[in-house]
Amino acid sequence: MSPSEHQMKHESHCHDTEEKSFPVQELIIEGAGCASCVSKIETALKDIPGVVDASMNYAERTVSVSGAVSESRLIEAIEKSGYNAKSREGVSEDELLDQKEATDHAYYQRLMRDMSIALTLGIPLMIYSLVVGEMSVTTTGERIAWLIVGLLTAGVMYVSGKHFYLGAWKSFKNHTANMDTLIALGTGTAWVYSMFVVFFPSVVPDMARHVYFEATAMIIGLINLGLALESKARGRTSQAIQRLIGLQAKTARVIRDGKDLDIQIEHVLMDDRVRVRPGEKIPVDGVVVEGQTSVDESMLTGEPMPVEKKPDDEVVAGTLNKTGTVIFKATRVGKDTALAQIIAMVKRAQNSKPPIGRLADVISAYFVPVVMIIAVLSGLMWLNFGPSPVVAFAMVSATTVLIIACPCALGLATPMSVMVGIGKAAEAGVLIRNGEALQTASKITAMVLDKTGTITEGAPKVTDIICTSQFDETQVLQLAASLEMGSEHPLAIAIMDSAKDRGLTLSDAESFNAIAGHGIEARVSGKSLLFGNEKLMQERNIDISNYLDKAQQLASEAKTPMYFVVDNQFAAIIAVADPIKKDSADAIQRLQKNGIRVVMLTGDNRATAEAVARKVNITEFYAEVLPEQKSEKVAELQRQNEIVGMTGDGINDAPALALANIGFAIGTGTDVAIESADVTLMRGSLHGLADAIAVSKATLRNIKQNLFGAFIYNVAGIPFAAGLLYPFFGLLLSPVIAGAAMAFSSVTVVTNANRLRFFNAQDH
Repeated sequence: MSPSEHQMKHESHCHDTEEKSFPVQELIIEGAGCASCVSKIETALKDIPGVVDASMNYAERTVSVSGAVSESRLIEAIEKSGYNAKSREGVSEDELLDQKEATDHAYYQRLMRDMSIALTLGIPLMIYSLVVGEMSVTTTGERIAWLIVGLLTAGVMYVSGKHFYLGAWKSFKNHTANMDTLIALGTGTAWVYSMFVVFFPSVVPDMARHVYFEATAMIIGLINLGLALESKARGRTSQAIQRLIGLQAKTARVIRDGKDLDIQIEHVLMDDRVRVRPGEKIPVDGVVVEGQTSVDESMLTGEPMPVEKKPDDEVVAGTLNKTGTVIFKATRVGKDTALAQIIAMVKRAQNSKPPIGRLADVISAYFVPVVMIIAVLSGLMWLNFGPSPVVAFAMVSATTVLIIACPCALGLATPMSVMVGIGKAAEAGVLIRNGEALQTASKITAMVLDKTGTITEGAPKVTDIICTSQFDETQVLQLAASLEMGSEHPLAIAIMDSAKDRGLTLSDAESFNAIAGHGIEARVSGKSLLFGNEKLMQERNIDISNYLDKAQQLASEAKTPMYFVVDNQFAAIIAVADPIKKDSADAIQRLQKNGIRVVMLTGDNRATAEAVARKVNITEFYAEVLPEQKSEKVAELQRQNEIVGMTGDGINDAPALALANIGFAIGTGTDVAIESADVTLMRGSLHGLADAIAVSKATLRNIKQNLFGAFIYNVAGIPFAAGLLYPFFGLLLSPVIAGAAMAFSSVTVVTNANRLRFFNAQDH
């Protein structure tokens, strides 16, 4: 990767960060019929001063707009571009889901009705043409009969095809073209030509006195059927969101004025005391204040084992209380709960486009006008060089080109796969922030892993306290824990937990100073304390030579030895061990089997790092790495043309997470790490990395299949529709067959995307 690409990546992250400060509004779009509509709507919104970004999800028919612009201004711009929009502000996720289901059902029913009406006329006409033969106009009786059929077809066009013609008219007024334009031109041309033949048969040569009413009716019927089947299949793709929303409790039992009150979830306030009984869902996020229980958190993390909860432990909305009754204090309610934020993140990700999807939008924007030009050229070729009846042949070929090239499938190819793929990842406890991260994850060649809290549990325990003759264990532990009090560093927590287990009383620290990458110093009970690694001891000229061998031995056992100094006098080695997660070695092996270069970075000493690396079978590792050096190591790998994934859980990992091609945050880590990352692993297991990469590869493969199928079908179909086979085999593709093929190509794309729902990441 070149330096300029690094800069672009860095700027992209900065840009993402800046964008988060802008309000995001979501609108529901009505009347968008094809992929080129996406480009028109996004362009119309982005042209509004103050709009930072606009991203439409064609599969869901929603658009997310970030920027300080009024909603009415956004809706006005969409309406001017030929579509309708309405706000979703003030609508809860449940209500939105209900509305969407009701709207989708009504839309499906309408399409099926329109299809039935059109095919009720089209199928008998088609059978007639196959059995009787030419649908020609020669006698007065035939003129009257075909006039009645023509009027019935006009009725079908009005009732069943009105939405196509209205869409085409709106596009025409806005000087654009879309799928509706192609369908309206194709079916309209066939009907107008047929009516001309009925009214003025003598003007048309005998061989060209053929009517195409069956083509108009069949095309409208088949395309409506295709849209109906697509709508039905599209509904299945959002099942992941529906399941997440289904996790939310509808009511909560709060304790107010000493009484239990069952209230709607929206009315729970911060600091409310909430009672949860066995078998009930946790309604909002909070901290347990009374009772003990075990909670099933598998819906959010994918981790099957229930987690024990006692006072001061956090509980998360949507998880299931298993055994005991607890009272907890609400700490996050409404949109602030972890579940609400997860739902919002998954929806944003499903709305976003990977780079490969943006390519489809660009193609679609140019595709329709190009197709219209090809249709005209095809007609002109037949008029000038074709056999008799040239007018009929010209009309059929132009109509067939217009119909077969409709880019519905092209527009569905990416969003359908992205929706299913990101939803599938969410079910496995992997939250992918956007479509770009989804695509990049499939290309990773090197994975950088932080040690503490990523490969290891991140909850170390004090294993050894080796004191000099002037000090004893209790005294050292009491002073060390007092010094570390208030620090959130895992090693500090281990020391404080050890002091707490022994019932030691801690003292306040003064003049506290954190020495980045080396240790800390402060004054406690009038004593000057220094606590850190070997480098710090060397800098402060503390003699530890007699204890270096012992420290080396501890380090070889994957324990971290730290040196404790009281009033410039060496007092003790405190050794802390951070156990390796039970599945880290297996997860790392999965990555290596997929050809990914695994690198471990840690601020810990080399001996400890080597011991951990040996246990999890990592051959490449860097120890004693300072926070700023982590991002340097990532950049170094990128200079070696590696596509780098970085996995971490701490504040010191944030710069490296941001610089990496894709950052993975352990969901049990800090908010800063999660905000800096592109992917969040809700459970602590590194198997989430392999799962994310497997889902990414499967999704991208699915997108490529869809794009290939849709685009190659559209491009390959045009020459045959224009009459390529006629000079060789005397065959001219019927507009009816083109309509059926176009409609069912969309269904094929949606069905292929839904295959992802059965993908099992654990098998890869």
